[in-house]
Amino acid sequence: MILAPQARGIVAKRRILRTLVVRDLRVRYAGSALGYLWTIIDPLAMAAIYFVVFTLIFKSRHIGYQPYVLFLLIGLLAWQWFSASVTDTSRALLAESRLVRSTNLPRELWVVRVVLAKMIEFMLSMPVLIGFLIYYAFKGQAHLNFRIVYFPLGLLLQFILLVGLGLLLAPITTLVTDTARVVRILLRMGFYATPVIYGVHAAPKAIREVLLFNPMTGILECYRAGFFRADLNHQSVVFSAVISVLVLIAGTIVFERLEANVLKEI
Repeated sequence: MILAPQARGIVAKRRILRTLVVRDLRVRYAGSALGYLWTIIDPLAMAAIYFVVFTLIFKSRHIGYQPYVLFLLIGLLAWQWFSASVTDTSRALLAESRLVRSTNLPRELWVVRVVLAKMIEFMLSMPVLIGFLIYYAFKGQAHLNFRIVYFPLGLLLQFILLVGLGLLLAPITTLVTDTARVVRILLRMGFYATPVIYGVHAAPKAIREVLLFNPMTGILECYRAGFFRADLNHQSVVFSAVISVLVLIAGTIVFERLEANVLKEI
């Protein structure tokens, strides 16, 4: 199996991986007065803006499930993990070029360590989501249900997707420097092509079919399933699972084939 050797190599170096992840988290918060709070300030600020725009200005009450703030936060926190991971993994080999060149570690490890660090930041932001859940539960507007079991599935699928994208983009960005600019543009477009600030149900029927091919659609369905009474779109979850695995396989193949060229370049 194409993924087995790479997986074994990373597992064998799991202690080093853990050290690198811890280092990334420490560097991120070192010298910052607010530290960890920066992880939640950005999505909270964006949630406030979108809440005002869509519920108070445009009065679009049905673009997402209610309470809309809870709906928004789940989407924005997940997108923050996605966007930060894609941005950082795309330049993971360039950022650590000396270590990549001089150590005998599996080169895929430099991508996985970024995704893991961003995943931990995502999990560290969960107390904010829980706080809003408790607040709206007391008001009788939020209802946690058994489908919360889909949340770990969303985590797994997003991790697989991001590792695959990172393995795909990291060597290409090293060899073609303009890739970083393209990634920034695609992320801006991708935000609006992903049901972060709106629900799939609010999109026109023709667009709903297209949204199914966005793997983040099903992942967000998994995250939101346990917080709202709306039916889970199982089709989008299946699409996300299949696409995420295919992206991981494609990323592994591309990374393996370009690794020698990357080492010459850096």
